[in-house]
Formats: sequence, structure tokens, C-alpha cells
Amino acid sequence: MAKNFAKQIVETLERQGVKRIYGLVGDSLNPIVDAIRTSSIEWIHVRNEEAAAFAAGADSLAADELAVCAGSCGPGNTHLIQGLFNAHRDHAKVLAIASHIPSNQIGSTFFQETHPEILFKECSGYCEMVNSAEQGATILHHAIQSTMAGKGVSVVVIPGDITTQEADEDTTLNSVISTKRPVVFPHPEEAAALVEAINKAKTVTLFCGAGCKEAHAEVMALADKIKAPVGHSLGGKMYIQYDNPFEVGMSGLLGYGACYDAMHEADLLILLGTDFPYNAFLPKKNVAQVDIDAAALGRRTTVTYPVAGDVKATISNILPSIEEKTDRAFLDKMLKLHHKKLSDVVEVYTKDVENHTPIHPEYAARVLDELAAEDAIFTVDTGMCNVWAARYVSPNGKRELLGSFRHGSMANAMPMAIGAQAAQPDRQVISMSGDGGLSMLMGDLLTIASEKLPVKTVVFNNSTLGMVRLEMLVDGLPFFGTDVNDVNYADIATACGIHSVRITDPAQLRQQMTEALAHPGPVLIDVVTDPDALSIPPHITFDMLLGFSKAATKTVFDGGVGAMLSLAESNLRNIPKP
Repeated sequence: MAKNFAKQIVETLERQGVKRIYGLVGDSLNPIVDAIRTSSIEWIHVRNEEAAAFAAGADSLAADELAVCAGSCGPGNTHLIQGLFNAHRDHAKVLAIASHIPSNQIGSTFFQETHPEILFKECSGYCEMVNSAEQGATILHHAIQSTMAGKGVSVVVIPGDITTQEADEDTTLNSVISTKRPVVFPHPEEAAALVEAINKAKTVTLFCGAGCKEAHAEVMALADKIKAPVGHSLGGKMYIQYDNPFEVGMSGLLGYGACYDAMHEADLLILLGTDFPYNAFLPKKNVAQVDIDAAALGRRTTVTYPVAGDVKATISNILPSIEEKTDRAFLDKMLKLHHKKLSDVVEVYTKDVENHTPIHPEYAARVLDELAAEDAIFTVDTGMCNVWAARYVSPNGKRELLGSFRHGSMANAMPMAIGAQAAQPDRQVISMSGDGGLSMLMGDLLTIASEKLPVKTVVFNNSTLGMVRLEMLVDGLPFFGTDVNDVNYADIATACGIHSVRITDPAQLRQQMTEALAHPGPVLIDVVTDPDALSIPPHITFDMLLGFSKAATKTVFDGGVGAMLSLAESNLRNIPKP
């Protein structure tokens, strides 16, 4: 019997090393699912295709491999779009199979008809519709090569009837897929201009993003040679903050420490591998930027010294030509300021925390950080969980932090944990979920239970949308529509077949969390936290302050810093004694 196109698709994915596909079965997708049934690929049945896309994105990032999600025609595949936007902005290697209505019905307003080849254009680097099995094989090759080349998500739209057509064996699918990331060295003229700018500047600050993932040693060598404070975005935190004697914290809405000051007071700021979007926090003069994507250069602020190249290669290229600076005055000033700023807020999570109810979320996050495995993968919900992760999850070069940092979607943490755990079954995966985010895709707790994934879902349950509360206060508005009734998520998890614990007593938090994290299977830890625990950035404008004063409400503005204070204290020891 001749092989059909559905079988050819699945065999191609097997050759590319795909181990699992996340999705929901449905009529137009059934031939592909049937081909998966007899393959080596595992079908992970999610309860919402949005979770499938989030899971695939996290799977790809955790394993650095091709990951796949799928949805049936119409509503089935349009549910994918939120998670695909997130994966695309993360440059995850994700192939989405968007099944479509019968090809002879397209354009007739048929049942469940949409135009997925149009709908998915904005959240993909490659998106095409298959018109025949022969052409479809070519499309599939292009889609896989595009996403493996770092172009973001690829979407293949396939009418269900075409998957049953006889496959063409003589196709471009026989091509070998290139999977290696290129090393991009800077153009000599751009490199020379940056070297000259560094040598001329009396003081320099480095601000690092996710593009520094493979360049920790090079960034430290550059900072040491030019005596530069080193700050980072949230995306760069896990790759730069550890073993960093030049650490001055993070800038932005979730920021802390002296990073903002160091960026604005330096003669020259160098942005390294970051497309930091909050231009209000960036200086507008004497800025250099290094990025492997030349299209990102100058996107956020005025850049005088643009350099197209990856961070590791660029620093290795220019370091021998950079003159060593001997004056540490600026660096030492920023290290001291950083320590002071962290010290000023340390009492938030140390003073009477074991007696404060509802539980301080800062305290819960601090304990979670201390108890988590040294190579844990954290997935983080958008909102206040981003703040607690930014300030309390301690990087060490082995941990990973995944979130919707570029798309800003709610409900991402738990489904991302599904993908991360499936990709890394031997590592501890912890979802830091807000109650608002968890409730949005709560049905996929059933996926965790049915797949027996040992995900540890920690719910910061404050019965409110905390970040939205803060946004309203900044605008001078009393919060409205943010609070919900108290929900016992532990009971819901238990009903789903997941071991659970509800923590309300701060004095028992450490013991209960320790026991829960040690459980071998899936666990949900429902921590009832203080809804008034909000955080403001270290640099706020007069308009923000005016907004706070306008909002007549009793709100606690805080922002503990966890183990980062210890790092700041350690770095003070690097300052030479007079």
C-alpha cells in the first residue's frame, strides 16, 4: 500500500528527532494523528491547543530541539495562536501543524472555515498552505529549515483531505536540515569604532540580555578590563548574574538595585544581546549596541556605535584591542550604591515573616528558591510572579528561567512547565503560577496528571490580578475588576488526581514546601499570599508618584531581593581598601 502524505509528515519528523507532539485530535487532523499512532512519536493530549503551543515552545527552549504542536481545523488551530506568538518571539524552534477544512470547500464559508495562512502570519517566520502532497513535501522542508535556522515559528496549513493523498518520495524532504547556530563576527569598521569609543570613555556600563547566554566568561573579561558595572534584563538574568563581581542588578519595570543609575551615569552604555523594550529606562546618548540580529540595532534608543555580531564572538574579537582601565572609582561607587539599595528593602522579607498572614509572596519565593534543585527549570507566569522570579530565583549557571517575557501572556507558566518537563524528565520543573494565570488554562492540570509529569506547580494565590492593580495605581485609578473570590486550588488539583497541599500558615511554609517538592510525582502547592504585596521599580517618575498619591488605598509597596543581597555584600569585598 502506498504511503500517504500524513505518514510522510510523521516519518520526516521522526528523522528530525521529534519525540512528542502536543495537540488535540479532531476530524481534519485525524489522518496525521493516526500516523503518529504507529510511530515512535508520543502524542501528548492537551485540553486546550493554547497549552499545546506554550508547551511546544518550552520544550524547544529546554531541549534546544525541534518541537511540534498541532490543531484541527478552525477553532482547533486558532487556539494555538497565543502560545505561538510567545514561541515566535522567543525564537523557539517550533513547527505548528494547522489542519484545515477540505480543500474543495475553501472559500465557500464552510463549517469552521478560517484562513489560517493569514491568521498565523504575524506569529511565524514561515507560514504556507499545502495544495497537494507533492507541493506539501517541499513546504514541510522549508518550514522545518526556517525554524531550525532561528527564524521563529513555522506554520504548515494542511487541508485534511490532502493528508490522505499518496506521498511523493522524490522531494526536497531528502535534504539534510542545517541545525547549527552561526558564529557572526563583527565587521572590522564597526568593531574598530566600538573599540575607539570604549577606549575614549572614562566610564562604561554593560547591560546584558539573553544574547549573552553563551558569553558569560567573555562579558566578565570585558568588564574586568574596563572596570564596568554589569546590569541585565530579565532575559539575561540567568546567564549573567551568577559569579559576577560587577553585578549592579536589573533595569526596567521589574528592576532592582543600581542598574538604572549605572546605565545613565556612565560615559558609554553598551547593550549586549538585548532588545530591551522599555526605552523610558534607556539613555538616549552615547550608547553602543551589539546584536546578532542587525535589525534590532537602534530599535529602542539612539545608538551611536552599532555592531552586528553575536556577543561572544564580538567581545573575543575586540578585547585584545581594548586598553585596560585602572580607575575603579565609578565601578566601586555603583557596587556600593547597589548594596545600599538592596539593603534598604531587605526587611521586607525578613521582619516577622513567620507571623504575617496572608503569607508574604516574597517570603514564599525566597523559600522556594532555597529549596529548589540547583539545576531546576522555573516557568513563570506574567504579572507579579515575574517580579518574584526576577528578584528571588538565584541563577547559578545551571538553572533556567522560562516565561512570556516578550509577549506578556497570562497563563503561560503551567503549560510551559508541561513542555519543559517532557523535554527534561530528569530535571525538577517548577511552575510559578499566579492564581489568575492558572485559572485561565486550568484544564491542563489534567494533562499533567494523565501524562504523570512530575511538575511542581506553585500557585501564588492572592485572589487578585496584582500587576493590574499596580498599573491602575500608577495611572491614579482605584483598582477595579481585579479581585476574585478565594479559590482552593489544592482541592481542584486533588480532584484532578494531583497530590496537593494548601499553605496558609507562614510558620509551616518551609516544612510543607519541602515535603511537597520531594514528592516524586506531580504536585500543586497552593500558597495563600498577601494581595497587597506589590512592587515598584527602583526608578519611578513624578507621574508615577502622582498616580500612587491619587489612588486612595492602603497598599504595601515593597520589593525584597532574596539572595542577591549576599552577592552584593560579596562584591563589596572586591573593592580595594584605601
